[in-house]
Amino acid sequence: MKNLRLLFLLTFIHLLGYSQSSKTVTIGILADKSSEETKPLLAKLQNEIKAVVGQSATIVFKEVLENGFNNELAKSNYQTLVNSNADIILVFGVVNTIMIDEVDEYSKPIILFGSANSDFYDFDEDQKTSTVNNINYLIAPFSYTDDLDVFKSLYNYKKVGIIIDDFLPGILPVKNLFNNYFSKNGGSYTLIPLQKDGSITSDLNDIDAVYLAGGFYLNDNEFKTLVTTINSKKLPSFSVYSKEDVEKGILASNQPETNIDQFFRRIALNVEAIIEGTNASTLPIYLNYKKKLSINYNTAKQIGFPLRYSMLAKADFIGGENDVKVGTSYSIIDIMKGVVAKNLSLDVERKNIELSSQDVKTAKSSYLPNITANGNGVYLDPKVAEISNGTNPEFSTSGNVTLEQVIYSEGAGANITINENLQKAQKETYNAAELDALLNASVAYFNALVLKTNVAIQNQNLQVTKKNLEIADQNFAAGESGKSDVLRFRSQLAQNTQSLINAENQKLQAFNTINQLMNNPIATEIDIDDAKISEGIFENYKYQDFLEILDDPKLRPALVKFLVEEGNKNAPELKNIGYNMEATQRNYRLNNLGRFVPVVALQGQYNLAISQSGKGTIVPEGFPNAPDGTYNVGVNLSLPIFQQNQRNINRQTAKIQEDQLLIQKENVELSIEKNVNDILLDMTNQIANIEISKVSEETAKESLDLTQNAYAQGAVPLIQLIDAQTNYLQAQLARATANYDYLLTSMQLERAIGYFFLMNTEANNQDFIQRANQYILNNN
Repeated sequence: MKNLRLLFLLTFIHLLGYSQSSKTVTIGILADKSSEETKPLLAKLQNEIKAVVGQSATIVFKEVLENGFNNELAKSNYQTLVNSNADIILVFGVVNTIMIDEVDEYSKPIILFGSANSDFYDFDEDQKTSTVNNINYLIAPFSYTDDLDVFKSLYNYKKVGIIIDDFLPGILPVKNLFNNYFSKNGGSYTLIPLQKDGSITSDLNDIDAVYLAGGFYLNDNEFKTLVTTINSKKLPSFSVYSKEDVEKGILASNQPETNIDQFFRRIALNVEAIIEGTNASTLPIYLNYKKKLSINYNTAKQIGFPLRYSMLAKADFIGGENDVKVGTSYSIIDIMKGVVAKNLSLDVERKNIELSSQDVKTAKSSYLPNITANGNGVYLDPKVAEISNGTNPEFSTSGNVTLEQVIYSEGAGANITINENLQKAQKETYNAAELDALLNASVAYFNALVLKTNVAIQNQNLQVTKKNLEIADQNFAAGESGKSDVLRFRSQLAQNTQSLINAENQKLQAFNTINQLMNNPIATEIDIDDAKISEGIFENYKYQDFLEILDDPKLRPALVKFLVEEGNKNAPELKNIGYNMEATQRNYRLNNLGRFVPVVALQGQYNLAISQSGKGTIVPEGFPNAPDGTYNVGVNLSLPIFQQNQRNINRQTAKIQEDQLLIQKENVELSIEKNVNDILLDMTNQIANIEISKVSEETAKESLDLTQNAYAQGAVPLIQLIDAQTNYLQAQLARATANYDYLLTSMQLERAIGYFFLMNTEANNQDFIQRANQYILNNN
């Protein structure tokens, strides 16, 4: 009884001590090392503790004591706090963890959150607390061996390089752990010491994968250098730490986003419990959260890591800071210029221009001389040769050169003019094809952008489904919902995964179209730059300024009229008709009065007797010798009188063709006017869609968040959450599509007026804008 009273008295005194000091509680902190990145975390932890403890105590934090990974200094720092006025000691870091583990008794309450993972804790499966007086371990589900299992399932490595802090093998049995693991699971490993400055001594040449088991204290630049080194070797990598490492360029991790809020809240609650008199030995030691595999798809592309569709359901795919473009990333200007330079269809049209140039050369060649050289060898009957008196020898060879030169021909001149106009018309046919190709390039670019955005949105939607499935699992475990909700979301997960696969394949098909337009090998890996209204190359595509004109009943008609006039002036189709009209009219004149103009030609011939032999070569006396060479020159005039009525028929045909061209010209002008009006109406609709889609997406997102919270609390049924998710997905797609549709319609307007701003100089564009402004002012 006396002992019982003594125990009660001691407990009362112990509790009284806390009660009397409740107004001021001093907390000491031990750390291995701090950095610029960890200082904000320390402030966050301190604020969390103060917030949780509230008015029950005034919290005072002592200066953080660091050991710099030195075990002796760690012991000294700990003893300093034990001997100080610190009421509670918070301990962080693997060196401090080892040091604390070697202490026999703890005279002050300690909360330990070390960096050593669960592989090195030998607790019974059912043990929930430390059971050691005055100490509370906080153990997160970090495990080297579990990570290596997941990494192996992701990539079947043969020899993995394990990057680990250089001081760690000296204080933890990591070699024994890895030796035991690889002896049971196959494969091999090598330890790669990580220096304090983030450098490694290994060249990484004899390994096929990297497991990052250290580097927690690296700053951003040091970590980036390490990641760059790993990825430059095209090695798959896996991090022991959080999803943030994946966002910074590591290939994968099986940890979720940093649960720092959860960690700090648990520490703060445990501090509060100790202040209220709870012994640290009775506080829970495990921090449980669901692991989640994350993969950086940009890093995967960079190192050539094969991504399988089967990974989509179990992994989160993210881009992150290491957004390395694989292959060439094209802007819309790159694609448009590439199409003009290399598109095969345009190459065909260019060849047509060359062919028309050949027709012009052929027509002009009618005025070039036609020179013909002939050679003859003759054997004559000797009897005849003998009586020819030397004029026709038995054997003779001779040659002649004939010249024919057209001096004037109405038909030849007309043919030249006609073919020159047809060549110009062919150039305008090419110009129209080029404008169409530029529009097709724009369509391909924006279609690819829509599909690329769709991939990102479908991926986000997949993550929302995964979150909803987690909520459904939690509700089912808590008895707040039935198994049917879980099954419904699993079905939704499969559907969303298929949607993401389809979206990815559609995006790749769009990239194939761009490669085809640019005459790239279809398998070429490319990417495309994003396009934003009023930014970058689309800085002048300010729809608000455009809307003011379109919305003004006084300004809009003037704008339409100006654009129609510009379209008529620039349209290669109208220029093509104009040149064809000139060719037709020239053909009409040729077959009308031109048929009465004679053809004047010059003709000449030179004959040369080369050799004579045999009988008949001797000229009798008294007969003159014939000259060896003779020539003749003449002028020829020809005038066709009647050519089977072909001239009249040709004249009538030319008149019909002229009428046809006039009808085509009127039709093209009407089409330009219609297209301009229709496109401007479309742009008005799309401007409204842009503004509406913004509000719609924001509202849908807020509705989804509220519905998720309500579903987690059992306040709304499953179908309402699915509807909210579907609405948000559609709102996201609508907003992205609205922006791209506006820019694409702008390109269609530019095609309608025959002027692409992105393919002209800034000076030309400003001149166009000034002319438009002046025209609108003059017509109002």
